[in-house]
Amino acid sequence: MQKVIINPVYGGQESGNVSGNIIEKDFNLEISKKIYNNLKNRGIDVYLVRDDDTTLSDEERLLIISNFLSGNDDEVILLSNMLASGNDSGAEIIYALRNDDELAREISNYIEEAGQNILKYYQLRNPNNTALDYYSIIGDVEDNIESIIVSYGYPTNSLDNDFLNNNIDNLANAVSDAIYDYLKKVNIYIVQAGDSLYKIAQKFNTTVDAIKDLNNLTSNNLSIGQELFIPRTSSETPPSNNKDENFFNYTVEFGDTLYSLAKEYNTTVNVLKEINNLTNNALRIGQVLKIPTRITEEDTNNYIIYTVKSGDSLYQIARNYGVTVDEIKNLNGLSSNLLSIGQMLKIPTQINNNQENYLTYTVKSGDSLYKIANLYGTSVDEIKELNNLTSNNLSIGQKLKIPNSNTPSYISYTVKSGDSLYKIANLYGTSVDKIKELNRLTSNNLSIGQILRIPTS
Repeated sequence: MQKVIINPVYGGQESGNVSGNIIEKDFNLEISKKIYNNLKNRGIDVYLVRDDDTTLSDEERLLIISNFLSGNDDEVILLSNMLASGNDSGAEIIYALRNDDELAREISNYIEEAGQNILKYYQLRNPNNTALDYYSIIGDVEDNIESIIVSYGYPTNSLDNDFLNNNIDNLANAVSDAIYDYLKKVNIYIVQAGDSLYKIAQKFNTTVDAIKDLNNLTSNNLSIGQELFIPRTSSETPPSNNKDENFFNYTVEFGDTLYSLAKEYNTTVNVLKEINNLTNNALRIGQVLKIPTRITEEDTNNYIIYTVKSGDSLYQIARNYGVTVDEIKNLNGLSSNLLSIGQMLKIPTQINNNQENYLTYTVKSGDSLYKIANLYGTSVDEIKELNNLTSNNLSIGQKLKIPNSNTPSYISYTVKSGDSLYKIANLYGTSVDKIKELNRLTSNNLSIGQILRIPTS
């Protein structure tokens, strides 16, 4: 039996993030109830861990979840809804170490289509024992449960705050659609003139009996316009007799777009249109497309190949290699910041001779050339010279080149229960202000699992 358990994080005496008119415990409950109603109306067996403003410990939540389960459950999804702390922008999805990324990727795609930026989907390990999940709500449930946390955005970020206030229904619908689609694992096909069950089964690489079973059909009769559920099979088919080893054949499924396929397979819409001789972006279910399978040979002296791992983001990768996010996106034809584990990225090693010794900084409220120079261990004059500035005036959102050779070193620290900026600063012999500057924090609020850069010099 398929079940979905929805866990609104915080509640009662634990408010979570509070910013403007967003109180996290209330937001988490509201979006959880909307997802609950959406799935229940579609016939999914669904349960809310809390349906009112109640304080619950992790142990109490785990007990409630356990009581809802039965021996007949063959597929259970545990969805925890929350918000993030800090001044980043976008949604993040965390999935269990024992699970693959299929559901996380599905939810990411639907949330992005709803208009919210996706920072990443990833697994988060316990720093004290990397064989364990960081969050008990993921790691301490039964192995047959697919546990996932969706963080919808950063309410302290003004853009996210506006989006969360105005799009809670869209976000709830997106997550509901993703979970339903994932559970059903079907395509929806509209019967056309001349169709037969045999032809449809051939088209989707399945059997007549499988289609009949899924749709509770007692005969082979069809009617034009009838909706059929089609069992999903692997999207990738062997490139038999394909003369070009750089491509494999992909059969278009319900919901596919050129944009979603280009993003999933690390290519671009224009490349897909060019190699498939397409004159527009329209696709039809069952259409076979050629998809590039590998990075074509170029001047490899100008880039290295990097394979995305759990926890990576474009920002982290760019900083590690001394390049910018835009340079990586341009080189790889990426239109969003979404990454998937195992994805191969080209990382530029020679952008321009005059760009090798700087990083890019975006001016925020309260910045001055003096503060930025101090933060990066350089001088006001060096920044002005590198950016051809004739005055010290800055504007919010302005891009500045910062000399890279003098960038201070730092370590990464994962926030744990009981941490505060003051305690972390004392632990590493630095100051709260330096940590906030390096991480672009506008408040002292922290969230468990948040990754901070701690200056070491």
